[in-house]
Amino acid sequence: MHTGMHTDRERCVRAVQSKDARFDGWFFTAVLTTRIYCRPSCPVVPPKPGNMVFHPSAAACQQAGFRACKRCRPDTSPGSPEWNHRADLVARAMRLIADGVVDREGVPGLAARLGYSTRQIERQLLAELGAGPLALARAQRAQTARLLIETTPLPMAEIAFAAGFASIRTFNDTVREVYALTPSGLRTRAPRTTAPTAPGTLALRLPFRKPLNPDNLFGHLAATAVPGVEEWRAGAYRRTLRLPYGHGIVALTPQPDHIACRLSLSDLRDLPVAISRCRRMLDLDADPEAVDDRLRADPDLAPLIDKAPGRRVPRTVDEAEFAVRAVLGQQVSTAAARTHAARLVTAHGTPVDDPEGALTHLFPTPEQLASAAPDTLAMPRTRRTTFTTLVDQLASRKIHLGVESDWPETRARLLALPGFGPWTADVIGMRALGDPDAFLPTDLGVRRAAKGLGLPATPAALTARAAAWRPWRAYAVQYLWAADSHPINFLPA
Repeated sequence: MHTGMHTDRERCVRAVQSKDARFDGWFFTAVLTTRIYCRPSCPVVPPKPGNMVFHPSAAACQQAGFRACKRCRPDTSPGSPEWNHRADLVARAMRLIADGVVDREGVPGLAARLGYSTRQIERQLLAELGAGPLALARAQRAQTARLLIETTPLPMAEIAFAAGFASIRTFNDTVREVYALTPSGLRTRAPRTTAPTAPGTLALRLPFRKPLNPDNLFGHLAATAVPGVEEWRAGAYRRTLRLPYGHGIVALTPQPDHIACRLSLSDLRDLPVAISRCRRMLDLDADPEAVDDRLRADPDLAPLIDKAPGRRVPRTVDEAEFAVRAVLGQQVSTAAARTHAARLVTAHGTPVDDPEGALTHLFPTPEQLASAAPDTLAMPRTRRTTFTTLVDQLASRKIHLGVESDWPETRARLLALPGFGPWTADVIGMRALGDPDAFLPTDLGVRRAAKGLGLPATPAALTARAAAWRPWRAYAVQYLWAADSHPINFLPA
């Protein structure tokens, strides 16, 4: 575990001296002589160890008066894997901050969602990250501003508004403070991109830690795509996004060293949230080395990992949507589940325009689905009850599924609903809530793969064997699924 790695001075110095990119995003190096901060893999000559201090976040570096390095651009490194695989208060708060909650609802809104006082949250974030929620949100605004300055021809006033700044003046001051350049100075220095984009479309690169195996990640999303909401087109997974201020369409294409992301948004203020949700869906902040090392220690799993390392867990951009789709997929084929979902989308989803493809709707909200007449749902009566109960619970907020959900508590609430067995609750835990240790011992594909590998195939015996794979059992499921020739495991042609 790298928890609090910035406090292990010797390891940090070694990582900086060897320019080890695996630690980008884990900690930041601030240089006392130059007053700049860098990622561990910065290409410039490493400073003397005596001049280095280490911080756990870009926000902490900025608060301590350091400016971002212009060479290694530390704020473009993948996020710390900590926030997605931990279940504690700080991790849940960080997931919400990335989802833009502080900008929209303030620190009181963040605290209310987590059920703690603002003081408790500020104290815990400060203790672990060296920065409180406002400073963390400000660092995120600065990063969004830089992205828009460098990748779009938008006027600065529009960028300031889109990045969430209260005024042009704060925008100018923050950019100058964090990057040691004015906004127009940043734009002048930006590498010229050759790829032309349509007006209103942003072309971005989403970084990740290597290795990344795109096969099961994009294969899964493409094979289960709901017509009208998702599609695979010209080597890209495309889908519609429901966002806090409006909606968007994203196209994601795997490249060897990044994911190419084309985004069109009805409201630019949604940019940081859209990026955060796409990164989460593709599990881009994972630490594949830590995951694969743990799973490789099991001699029966090792060959699967050596053959194709770096598998990610395909997740979602909308937790409630995923839960509804999990129920539609109970005991039916992938094709039947897609057909069911497509019918609901046409009947209840919000229409959108897609000049570049065949996307037609946003997936309906629980509120829209709650108004559906039960007899219009073409499914067996017991599943209809499961579906309507889930939708009513989500629409009335009795059950909330979000980035900040407490995994064990939410699993228990789901299991209390009619028609919810461990498989449905755990697949939602794994793919919607992001629990890295969710496990599916009753899944047919998992049991078949286990049997083929000589692992115990009964759920109880397999669960006992899988104890050694913790806390990464959700990743073990991906490797086990990949032993099969199902279309979810292959990039479409």
